[in-house]
Amino acid sequence: MKILPNLLLLGLLAVGLKTQAQYNIVKTENGAISGLKSGDIHIYKGIPFAAPPVGDLRWKAPQPAKNWQGIRKCEAFSASPIQSKPVPFYCWTEEFIAPPEPLSEDCLYLNVWTGAKLAYENRPVFVWIYGGGFSSGSAACAIYDGEEMAKKGVVFVSINYRVGALGFMAHPELSKEQNNASGNYGLLDQIAALKWIQNNIAAFGGDPNNVTIAGQSAGSMSVNCLVASPLAKRLFHRAIAQSGGMLSNRIPASLADAEKVGEAFQKKANAANLAELRKKTPEEILAATQGGIRFGVTLDGHVLPTDIFNHFKEGKHNDVPLMAGWVTGDGSITGGQALSAEKFKQQLREKYGDKADEFLKLFPAATDEEAKAAQLKLGLLSFAARAAHLWAGFNKSKAYLYQFTHVPPDKPNFPNYGAFHTSEVPYALHTLHRWNRPWQEVDRQLENNMADYWVNFAKTGNPNAKGLPEWKGHDKKSGVVLELGDTVQERPALFRTEFELLDSVQIK
Repeated sequence: MKILPNLLLLGLLAVGLKTQAQYNIVKTENGAISGLKSGDIHIYKGIPFAAPPVGDLRWKAPQPAKNWQGIRKCEAFSASPIQSKPVPFYCWTEEFIAPPEPLSEDCLYLNVWTGAKLAYENRPVFVWIYGGGFSSGSAACAIYDGEEMAKKGVVFVSINYRVGALGFMAHPELSKEQNNASGNYGLLDQIAALKWIQNNIAAFGGDPNNVTIAGQSAGSMSVNCLVASPLAKRLFHRAIAQSGGMLSNRIPASLADAEKVGEAFQKKANAANLAELRKKTPEEILAATQGGIRFGVTLDGHVLPTDIFNHFKEGKHNDVPLMAGWVTGDGSITGGQALSAEKFKQQLREKYGDKADEFLKLFPAATDEEAKAAQLKLGLLSFAARAAHLWAGFNKSKAYLYQFTHVPPDKPNFPNYGAFHTSEVPYALHTLHRWNRPWQEVDRQLENNMADYWVNFAKTGNPNAKGLPEWKGHDKKSGVVLELGDTVQERPALFRTEFELLDSVQIK
């Protein structure tokens, strides 16, 4: 009589152990996959979320991935999108760039890190979108590893999207065949990935009704685009934008202008028409982009509205809680050689007319050295800070703004670039261990604080929690910005006077 219950208990235990051991196998809508395990974190790399955009699918919206039989091993990153061979440059060491290989047009894959032990645990989902100027980048960059964020309770997803000519070329022939609009294929890839997440992430323990999109530089611009796009409505619920946005001095091109770039590219590629362009190898396409032809986001009237400023001003965007900010070194990527004091003054007079004197009070240029500092400050505000300021002002949902000022410790035999563009990412994603630097206690503390802010925001829409310095929501009256530096502190009214001046001459 006692044996049967014991046998039953052992049987149930065996079933439970088998179920837990097999959680590494996840059933997606296209088929079953297996992954890797690191401690308590399950990792799945190279999951297809769309069909390979090759052949006749080149320069088309991504199509559904094909189903497969059996269990697909998802244990390694897929190829990164076609781009110039990734090599370290300037301040960006190997941790910040795509692996040098493989590179392929067949690149529409994503990666998942989850600490869930069972499906349908409804953990918050954190989706990372890489930067790279829309011409490079990869979800496989070392500093985008999602394991530590998954340990903090989110399901971390990183996605690939097409870049360069293959991702963003507009062309009259393409517009004729596609909704009277073209370009933005990389954004359509991102939207396809978000749809895949809606349909599949619950099986990984994620909550499709609590998705945060986050990105830096072109990834931040992408987040801004997704918030603007009617095609992305209800696919996410919070947004994190790090160093970049459309409401800046880099407003995307109109469809007509982008199509002209596409025609110039076709000519350079020695193709008579679109059909011939589609027959070119990826390497031939890449070669034809060399020498100054650049592709980016287009205000096409389909993926994005044609008037981006008024779209936000009138509240037509996907209004969700926002965390946005910039790094003090962002201004250094906005231009080339600094102008002399006299030439900078002349530029201000030509651009701002009778308001030039007001600009010179806030951006003084008595000497060449002072003029250089003024240009860096103006570049920072125009490129990254003002975009965040305007977006927060247009948002009805809560917004939190930050400025990252911390300078990473010096790397032996390597120049000091200060708080450079992208340097905040490993702190926010808790990946300093993937970046080769002699880290100090102040770095570890800042990393812990920032990663907790980012995860808390993904969980609730509010970055605050017990034990963290308070981060007050932003409003125009207080102008509070949280400084993320050697210490974390409030900066009331940071750049408020400068923003008011820029708004007075640039808002239309």
